[in-house]
Amino acid sequence: MRTAFDALGGWAARSRLQAGGGGALPIDVDHGDADDAPDGPERARYRAVFISDLHLGTAGCKARPLLEFLKQHPSETLYLVGDIIDGWQLRRKWFWPQSHNDVVQKLLRRARKGCRVVFVPGNHDEFARQFDGNQFGGIEVHNEAVHTTADGRRLWVVHGDHFDGVIQCAKWLAYLGDNAYELLLRLNNHLNSLRARMGLPYWSLSQYLKHKVKKALNYVMDFERAVAAEARSRGYHGVVCGHIHRPEMRHIDGTLYCNDGDWVESLSALVEHLDGRLELVHWAPGALPEGVAQGEKARGQTIIGA
Repeated sequence: MRTAFDALGGWAARSRLQAGGGGALPIDVDHGDADDAPDGPERARYRAVFISDLHLGTAGCKARPLLEFLKQHPSETLYLVGDIIDGWQLRRKWFWPQSHNDVVQKLLRRARKGCRVVFVPGNHDEFARQFDGNQFGGIEVHNEAVHTTADGRRLWVVHGDHFDGVIQCAKWLAYLGDNAYELLLRLNNHLNSLRARMGLPYWSLSQYLKHKVKKALNYVMDFERAVAAEARSRGYHGVVCGHIHRPEMRHIDGTLYCNDGDWVESLSALVEHLDGRLELVHWAPGALPEGVAQGEKARGQTIIGA
């Protein structure tokens, strides 16, 4: 019987050949790990870790920081909440450096050494959705999952693309802030001086972009409310998702909404401590979690208590 692991390898090979690219994706070959410490639950410092939107296969993926994060955050369970491999980009152009292969090897090694690894496919790796309920390399594939925290909260784990009307609209939020707004005002003056010399009427660049940002903000809020409402209607205490590349953790109408962010810009993850506390971690490359090395820790931590 053909396994999901075989199919993933075959899909990668076909994608590479169609793209005319070189190299290979040897996901079933173990080249060892610079970290010889065990990856399994015997050294787990967290009950669960949730990561999504790695976009392996694209130049934007921050594979090296991700490897640092995984090394410093061993867990009993690791959830891969979609868009782990960017099949859309790989079909157009093959890009697979060694660091991306190292990430895949790390995930497979973690599964072999006792960590439960659950892969919830997203829209960019939707090819894996046909293997719901199967395993490849010890990694479970589920189109959605349920995680129960140490204090008994049931969290629905889903990528979230089914609730998206305009994919990746929220990327505006990564670029427009207070400083950028001030810059836009200055650019607006220069633009309209040029328009005046050309006999064109006044046009506000800043208002145009503010309108776009407002629409993006509304999109994000609508997405968050929709995902939380669906989790609530299914009887869950909360939801963990990804997709919009916007890390967030808050209650929406009494339902806990957690978005673990991405590994393209945010470098963020959701972790559950051994006592059930949930923490949104923004990883700083080269940092260590609190207690591992004095004076060094991940940045921008937000904690919701048990």
